[in-house]
Formats: sequence, C-alpha cells, structure tokens
Amino acid sequence: MNNRNNISSSKYTKIPCSVADFPDPSPHGPCLSGVYFGEIINNELGDGDKLLCSYHMKTAVFWMIQQNTLHHWCPQTLLECFRKCFKLILKWVYEGVCPNFFIPQNNMFLSKVHGEAQHQLYLRLYGLYEKGLLFLLHSPSIRSSIRKVLLYPNLSICTDENNVISEIKFDKDLFEEIHAYDAISTPNLETCMRSLRTIAQIIGSLLLTQYQVTLLQKLTANVLQGTAFIFYMETYTCKNKLRYRADKISCHMLKLAAKFGFVTDMMYIAMYYYKTLRYKETLNIIEIIKVKLTKPCVMFRLNVDTEMYTEAVGGQSWSTKMRQAVAMNIHLGQQMYYINELIPEQHSGLQNDRSDLFIPPFVLLYMLEILCYNHVDTMRVQTALDDLQTLVHYDQGQLINSCGRDISWQILGICQQVTGNLRAALYSYQQSLRQIPFHKIHTATEVRIQFSLTKLN
Repeated sequence: MNNRNNISSSKYTKIPCSVADFPDPSPHGPCLSGVYFGEIINNELGDGDKLLCSYHMKTAVFWMIQQNTLHHWCPQTLLECFRKCFKLILKWVYEGVCPNFFIPQNNMFLSKVHGEAQHQLYLRLYGLYEKGLLFLLHSPSIRSSIRKVLLYPNLSICTDENNVISEIKFDKDLFEEIHAYDAISTPNLETCMRSLRTIAQIIGSLLLTQYQVTLLQKLTANVLQGTAFIFYMETYTCKNKLRYRADKISCHMLKLAAKFGFVTDMMYIAMYYYKTLRYKETLNIIEIIKVKLTKPCVMFRLNVDTEMYTEAVGGQSWSTKMRQAVAMNIHLGQQMYYINELIPEQHSGLQNDRSDLFIPPFVLLYMLEILCYNHVDTMRVQTALDDLQTLVHYDQGQLINSCGRDISWQILGICQQVTGNLRAALYSYQQSLRQIPFHKIHTATEVRIQFSLTKLN
C-alpha cells in the first residue's frame, strides 16, 4: 500500500464548479452513501472497531460530484452513483489516504485506517464489492425502498428478487479494468523471471481477494507469453538441439498462458506458430479459436448476449469467466515483433510516441489465416480475404471499435498487398489515414501508399 503521509494534492485538485451545481433531488443521494453504507460495513462491529463513518461516505460523494464524473443524482442513477462512490472509498482504503474535501492535504484516515486494521477493512469492503450491489439488501433502511427503485426503467436491474442487480454490468467493468492494467514490461528474460518470482511471492504471502487473484492470473499469462517469444528469439541462433528444447518450452508456456487468460490469449499460440513457419499448425489453432470466439456466451468488450452469458458462466468465479467467456483486443507490445508484416507499424508507433498495438481479435485472426493460406493453400486465400474485407468495411462497432479502425484498415491493406491486389491495398491504406489515429501508424501508412503508387505506375 502507498505511503499514507505522502498525499498528492494535485491528484485531487478541484475543478471550478460548485457542489450546488449538482442538486440532489433524490432522498437516496448522499444519504445512501452515508447512513446505508455505514449500516452494512459496520454491522456487528463494536464502536471501537468502526473505522469508517458517515463523513467518509459524504466526502466520497463530494469528490465524485466535484470531479464531474456523474452529472445527475436522481433515482434513475441511484445505483450507478452508489457504485462509483463505493469504488472510490475502496481505492482510498487500499492507499490509506482519504483526502478531506475542503483541505485535500489532510488525510482523514491518518489516525485509524492503517496497518492490520487497514488491511482487514480492505478485505471486508472487497468482500462486499464481489457480491455486487446485492449487498445493499443487508441494510435495514434500504431493504424495503430498493424495490421502489425497480420502478425506474433506466436502471440496469433485474426483476428477480433473488438477483436484484445483474452481475454482467460488474463483470464488464471488472474485465475492462483488468485489460487496462494487465500490461507488464517483458523486455528480456531476466525481467520475465523477476516478474514471475514477484507474482509467486504475492500469491504465497497474502490473503487475496477474488479480483486480485484474477488480475494476477492475467498478469501471469502476459509474462509467460512474453517469456515464450523472448526465449525463442534468444535461442534462434543456437544449435538445433538447444533450439528444439527452447521451442518446446515456449510452446508449453503459451499453452499454459492460454489456460490463465482471456479466450483471445490463444491468439499468441497462433502468432508463435506463424513466426516459426508452422503454417498448418497455425491454421489448426485458428479453427479452434474461431469456435471459441463465436460462442454466443462470449463477451467482447461491452458486447454480450446477456442471457447466453448468464446461462454459460453466471454465478461462477471471475477467473472461470475470464478463461471461458471473455475476449479482448490483442495487445502487441514494443518489446517483441510478433508478426513480421507488422514491423513497420510498430516502428511507426515508436517514432510517434505510441509503441503498442491493440488489434481486434477477428482482424488478427483473418490476417494470420490469409498469410498462412498464401503459403500452403492459395485457393483458400480469397475466401479469408473476403471475410476480412467484409468485417472491416461493414462492422458497426461490434467487433472493431473506433480506436481499432486505423490498424484494421491497415491490416486489410497489408493482406491485399501480400495477395497482389495493390489497387485495393492503396484504398485501404488511404482509409486507414482517415480514421482516428489511435496507433499513430501514419508514417508506415504513407510509406506503404508510396510503395503501392510506385508499383501501380
């Protein structure tokens, strides 16, 4: 946990607006965060053991209003407001720092929330967080009035009294957070080994929450993936016997990582097979990935069939959900060139202060399929290319979000160029330049455009 006495006031700098700018028309506003939450967290605790008070809750409400993250405080947004305040309090308890709203330099946790008491409070709070908003039913004051909230259709609430709040909303937030914070640097084998040892020490020394276990699980998968590629590259020039052993170890690590991470982490196996010129094996693993990704229960970013998702993994642990039903964009870091055809794009990103690529899984899947068929079965190249072209041209944000469109058009152009259709490739590169420059690959795009024009002329 962070140093409790070192509060960065700039982190909580107020924006120029007044609390009065956001009136609370609902009787369930700050009162909910204060009295009701206090009833739940302090239930069955003696007066001396109660570390959080209603003023801590109200302070969280003030900061949430001041930071302009919630524009409306009313019955329709009651549960969303509460959830955001709860996450802020959870963050404060983890850091051991609760900044006073009027004097941010003053830490309101300084006297009580520290050491073992802080750790136990965090575990208690996270235990409630893992239950979702169902834990509100433990409050005597809100148990009856929560049913009134069900009358507002804008709330994401189920009508089943045994499952008032859908777990899917929380799963989406959780996996988005894990995806945002799961990046870990693996520039060399020494760093990879150090990272694995650190993860092992954390797992062995702490009573972890389910969220922490799931995050560590994903981090482990990332480190194993990085280690596998680096290990192969560092033994590339060695004798055949050593290279054979290194390859076996790398394949084992990638398969192990696929059992830990998202459904889409199997793509790293496919990329490794392609990098080691095993085109048929790459196509075999691609077929397996297709089956897994096309299951109706799979959640890709915020898109999911809620009924199928709940039927398949509802009520199971986050670790199980992550492995069986969650897909994310494929993250290609700057430390490794996973696919040679994308090296110019990685170089372009580095030149423009954007090193990593985040590729929609189906775009990368079709790319590998096209590249492999180009080596082993040219009759099937066009079918795969048509699939990729249809996806990039007509997807409405389901599989390719706005930030992934620049790299998706670029990959389509690369595949068209590889198969000899330079005119179509030129059009795709031009479309890539028209997208949001999220990956800053325009330098590579301009070079590819110039190459296409030269060949066409």
